[in-house]
Amino acid sequence: MSYTDKARNEAEQAKGRAKEWVGDKTDNERLEAEGTADRAKGNAKQFGEHVKDAAGDAGDALR
Repeated sequence: MSYTDKARNEAEQAKGRAKEWVGDKTDNERLEAEGTADRAKGNAKQFGEHVKDAAGDAGDALR
């Protein structure tokens, strides 16, 4: 996983957490839901990157 991909995923998760927090404090359910979705998307991308890394490591071990 490149550092830029990891940084983008972390930024997306942070943006989601911020939206959730602001949505909660302002009783804006739509903003809170957007934040939850952004955070979930960042988590999913991060998971995908970890899977790719593990597959690459397994391939390297077989060589």
